[in-house]
Amino acid sequence: MLERVLDKGIVIADDIRINLLDIELLTVKLRLIVASVDKAKEMGIDWWESDPALSSRARRDELARENAELRERLARLEELEQGHSGKKEAP
Repeated sequence: MLERVLDKGIVIADDIRINLLDIELLTVKLRLIVASVDKAKEMGIDWWESDPALSSRARRDELARENAELRERLARLEELEQGHSGKKEAP
């Protein structure tokens, strides 16, 4: 039974609404998909591959992106510093 569910996949969807005097206070939308990793990928679901908390490759990519951004910021700051110090030294 479990093998069939994982092979085909199953979706459970539900909405929970909390109202007080006909005023909607809270809506919670629940979506649950139970499927094998292969079936999920076949359906276009692969969010875990890009989530840094779940994928070491995604974490490395995020760190590389942050590193590149910081290097660019540092280069701009150094250029600004050189521009300001060059103006102060001129008589």
